[in-house]
Amino acid sequence: MSRVTGVLQDVSVSAVVAGFLSALINFAGPFLIVLEATRAAGLDEAQTASWVWALSIGNGLCSIVLSLFTRIPVVVAWSTPGAALLIASLGGFSFAEAVGAFLVASVAAAIVGFTGWFGLLLSKVPGPVLQALLAGILLPFVMTAVGAFASAPLIAASIVVTFFLGKRFFDRFAVLGALIAGLTTTWATGSFHEITPSITLGVPVFTMPVFTPAALVSIALPLFTVTMASQNAPGLALLHAQGYQPHDRLIVGTVSAVSAVLAPLGAHGINLGAITAAIALGPESHPDRTKRYIAGVSGGLTYLLVGSFGGILVAGFQAIPSETVAVVAAVALLGSSLTALTGAMSGDPRTGLAAVTTLAVTMSGVVILSVGAAFWGLLAGTAVYLSLAPRRKMSSRSAREEPVVTS
Repeated sequence: MSRVTGVLQDVSVSAVVAGFLSALINFAGPFLIVLEATRAAGLDEAQTASWVWALSIGNGLCSIVLSLFTRIPVVVAWSTPGAALLIASLGGFSFAEAVGAFLVASVAAAIVGFTGWFGLLLSKVPGPVLQALLAGILLPFVMTAVGAFASAPLIAASIVVTFFLGKRFFDRFAVLGALIAGLTTTWATGSFHEITPSITLGVPVFTMPVFTPAALVSIALPLFTVTMASQNAPGLALLHAQGYQPHDRLIVGTVSAVSAVLAPLGAHGINLGAITAAIALGPESHPDRTKRYIAGVSGGLTYLLVGSFGGILVAGFQAIPSETVAVVAAVALLGSSLTALTGAMSGDPRTGLAAVTTLAVTMSGVVILSVGAAFWGLLAGTAVYLSLAPRRKMSSRSAREEPVVTS
């Protein structure tokens, strides 16, 4: 009972809004990639609804349970780069073969997560490099929003002006004010997209997995790689950047295991969020980082609602213009971007060069071998850091003397 009371005392409007925004942005943007992937798989309406249901329910349950258990804001999302990968790779395979590949990729991620191998590798990377990785992920998202001033100047201006006035006069509610101003201006200018919602309950549809070597090589292997490198790695880096000490075995292992359970229902992969998580983890969520876990719970509840009453809520999210979503997300990410940039430049010249390399490669958006820029930025920065390591010098005496053997 005392634990429940403690959670209720930690609830804040800013954290609830931050969690809602993290889910809103996923449904208003990356969700369209998931829908395109379902079309590439040739799914019927029931299978498509099951795919969306499985992803939403998986995200929601993992976010709520892990956030409450760990008391840190664990924001779970579907694998957006994984969905983009599937658009090109699903052709020629039956959906049952694709489901088999989803299952294998998730089981492999769970093994790597529960054993601690993934967390061990990530712990070897210098802090400034991880901060630069985060900055490289967030800054392009912030910069892209500037284009909204050309296509929707009134909407963009109302959000930005309200946000900075809010930072001056009502700091903790600046993002909420920006969201309200953006939605109000969007309505006033008649910019909402026309929608045709359907009030239907999500119903899971089971598909028996089929395992074929071709599908495992073409779908499972790249899906596992991009999910771990482009989602889970930045997600853990983000938690570290905000001063948390996440239990990587518990978090990555649990999320991947849930993804495996939901694979026969259509979930191609759920994992830690990166850009969307930054909204929930940053100072805009709550000044006290020990109370930001409420944002993870709020985001999880949003996913559960959308998953359960998919039609009308998903349509409502998609009715919001991309300019409104992009600018609200950008102002919500400014605090996390500043923290990341400050941390990236806080080391010595060696870590500084490694961090700048990571930042440049990550911001480039390069995709090589179907793996995104976040992975290559992390790899490049680590390589620079290791190549600049000072050589060990043996003392002249130890170089001349033979070791003494005693009995």
